[in-house]
Amino acid sequence: MTAVDVPSGLPARVETPAPGDPRLARLSLNQRTTANWSLPEAVAGTVKAGLGSIGVWREPLAEYGLEAGRRLIAEAGIRVSSICRGGFFTDPATIDAAIESNRAAIDETELLGAKTLVLVAGGLPDGDRDIAGARSRAVDAIARLVPYARERGVTLGIEPMHPIFAADRGVVSTLQQALAIAEQFDSADVGVVVDTFHVWWEPDVLGQIARAAGRIVSYQLCDWITPLPADTLLSRGMVGDGHIDFASLTAAVAAAGYAGDVEVEIFNAEVWAADGDAVVETMARRYVELVQPYL
Repeated sequence: MTAVDVPSGLPARVETPAPGDPRLARLSLNQRTTANWSLPEAVAGTVKAGLGSIGVWREPLAEYGLEAGRRLIAEAGIRVSSICRGGFFTDPATIDAAIESNRAAIDETELLGAKTLVLVAGGLPDGDRDIAGARSRAVDAIARLVPYARERGVTLGIEPMHPIFAADRGVVSTLQQALAIAEQFDSADVGVVVDTFHVWWEPDVLGQIARAAGRIVSYQLCDWITPLPADTLLSRGMVGDGHIDFASLTAAVAAAGYAGDVEVEIFNAEVWAADGDAVVETMARRYVELVQPYL
């Protein structure tokens, strides 16, 4: 029977790679792509598909238990490509609590043997229109976290977010802005996350990726689809279903020296409602077709 891609329902364009296929060695399942799976289900699905790693989110990890989660992943023999997420430290009224939460996230990253904690800066506090000030507070918060992260061997990865999220989630909107912050710190301490959904549109994105050589700590994939759903947070598409040129972005990331895991991170209600194994199989097919050849 011909495999069917999800969520499109169209016949698969390429064969599903078998577990053990060397092309899958760097592919990582970010937990949000199969949000209907628990942590044990996500780990089992990762192993079943023959992927090399998993991107772990803090909430399902906490629900399962930190030490239990560590053992589960270690016994499965897979890597943790990153921990999502820290950040959200632009509100002066909650900054101390945010720093405490981020230190806990750093501890969790160390516990799971991951190298990267993904940071989302946060948006504008209620009633605040000073976006430059919010970005400045994000820099200050990162500076407070760097010594703690360094002691634990964790690199903080600044993830720029598409401008549609600048008000409520991420005042750092471009890779250029993320690099301007990261370059204030040692590359072992602070790097950047290249997420195709957030940066594909950016003028000179290929030049900025080249500038990021030595600082790319995570490469994340999903597509930009149109029309956008009413909830733009859930507007990320399956790789290959939208408008992003994965070949050029991936080649640029590879040329910048990035040799780490490649996460597929999709926020999409249709993807979340689909069978998890079918989602992972589609993701693997699209990866070997559209991304892996350019790494």
